[in-house]
Amino acid sequence: MPFGQLVLGSPGAGKSTYCDGMHQFLGAIGRACSVVNLDPANDHTNYPCALDIRDLVTLEEIMADDQLGPNGGILYALEELENNFEWLEEGLKEIGDGDYILFDCPGQVELYTHHSSLRNIFFKLQKLGYRLVSVHLSDCFCLTQPSLYLSNTLLSLRGMLQMDLPHINVLTKIDKISAYDPLPFNLDYYTDVQDLSYLIPSLEAESPVLRSEKFSRLNQAVADLIERFGLVSYEVLAVENKKSMMHLLRVIDRAGGYVFGSAEGANDTVWQVAMRDEASLLDVPDIQERWIDNKEEYDEMERREEEEQEKIREMQAQAEEEAIGLPPPSSDSGIRVTSKKK
Repeated sequence: MPFGQLVLGSPGAGKSTYCDGMHQFLGAIGRACSVVNLDPANDHTNYPCALDIRDLVTLEEIMADDQLGPNGGILYALEELENNFEWLEEGLKEIGDGDYILFDCPGQVELYTHHSSLRNIFFKLQKLGYRLVSVHLSDCFCLTQPSLYLSNTLLSLRGMLQMDLPHINVLTKIDKISAYDPLPFNLDYYTDVQDLSYLIPSLEAESPVLRSEKFSRLNQAVADLIERFGLVSYEVLAVENKKSMMHLLRVIDRAGGYVFGSAEGANDTVWQVAMRDEASLLDVPDIQERWIDNKEEYDEMERREEEEQEKIREMQAQAEEEAIGLPPPSSDSGIRVTSKKK
């Protein structure tokens, strides 16, 4: 039973960076992973691409042949993929059922708010036995303005209703949040999407236009709509932070069922042990202290932990080499590594 993530989000939310980071992290814990690029405009990926929609159709060809703009061209490309689903099916068969799949999707919000092609494609994959989780990424900068946060929450809700899959909303680049202006509430207020009526005064103070009676009723109606559904909540993520990636992957695995039906556990690296440990899940109140109140102290503590773990790994590797009679590595191996200019 193959498992995978459907990575969604607006342009600039960090989808490709997330796919690259998650691909590396999954490799570090011993989980075979492949990334599928479904963005016909993405002609340069940071991650190794196992399957690329540009081998089927490119945005440049569509825009030239059908006189469409970038947004219309991407919608057309996904319709083309839906009509040629056999191409995707055959490509995934070549990858194999044993790989965990990351689907890097385009950033056009129409694809997961009201356009049906992307949803239909993944419904077909579900019929083939794929267990998928939608991972909707949002830049944490949206927390700095009440209007951005409210509209982003509404977008997250619409994506959840449209895609009709197990769904995780994620605030990315959370390690940057301490550099922005102070937030009127703690982070857990925003991640839990608590009583949004408390946000209305800050929203009205954002612009004189929003103080009118018309906009006041509209803002309250949108807030009430989100609260009545009661579906939206957020996880936080810093891609370069291993503990943050580990926590998010645990949440995704539980949502998609991977944690209950995987064959993982052959190796026993420190991160694999942590992934199997229920205590690795962070308490929600910790995020305020971790990413805002005491960010520097936590960064330094985790840096020291990583150095200690690296020393332990080196000692274990040296002990294993001595046990089998291999000579210890010399200080100068004669190998020189040079970086290529991009």
